[in-house]
Amino acid sequence: MDLGLVIRRTPVLRKLTYGLYGRRVEAHLDRTAVPRHVGVMLDGNRRWARAAGMSTVDGHQSGADKIPDFLSWCEEVGVEVVTLWMLSTDNLSRPKEELVPLLGIIEQAVRDLAATGHWRVHPVGALDLLPTGTAAVLKEAEQATAHHTGILVNVAVGYGGRHEIADAVRKLLQEQAALGTSVEQLAEMIDVEHIARHLYTSGQPDPDLVIRTSGEQRLSGFLLWQSAHSEFYFCEAYWPAFRKVDFLRALRDYANRQRRFGG
Repeated sequence: MDLGLVIRRTPVLRKLTYGLYGRRVEAHLDRTAVPRHVGVMLDGNRRWARAAGMSTVDGHQSGADKIPDFLSWCEEVGVEVVTLWMLSTDNLSRPKEELVPLLGIIEQAVRDLAATGHWRVHPVGALDLLPTGTAAVLKEAEQATAHHTGILVNVAVGYGGRHEIADAVRKLLQEQAALGTSVEQLAEMIDVEHIARHLYTSGQPDPDLVIRTSGEQRLSGFLLWQSAHSEFYFCEAYWPAFRKVDFLRALRDYANRQRRFGG
């Protein structure tokens, strides 16, 4: 008898086996090598729904339901900052019948994060490209959680890496123009730090680890500037099916890498 096949086909045994395996991985995790900032591309909601015979809306809702679990796992191991890419600027061009329910799910997910009374919510993205109601929910969540002491949760909604860099440069130019700086002076003084101070994540540590679910192995514009020295981990599981053991594997893989930062 193939014991592995029996385990895969028996939900109770599979759950028990993964539980035991997860505890083993966690017990051997190097707590001195936990990433301070983790970025996550929440990918695969629609494909997960199709595979399960469910609707796209169900897939997006299941993805949103996974977020509190993931943040709890991060909290358990000492992660300080999490960036969740929930909606890209490209996603804004999706058909209205999908986009409107998705925005509603995101809005409720953000409200729920704020309602915990624990995590700090910080929107990162082009809020001016979002519907007024969605932008208002994001701003309200940030204000309501400003004094919370838990994990800083960057909610990337209407986010695109190129758009962020363009926004940062635009803000820098506007700031210097207001100070009367000439083009020649600006060209002489501008450097990497000047731009970094105007990014959506200004003042935060850059992500140490970026995780993408669903088996896709590309960044798609996620944290283009900030991820220059990040480690990347690509997971086959769709986001709604992402388990704690998958997260622990990512941390284990990260801890085993030698980070050189270009040196």
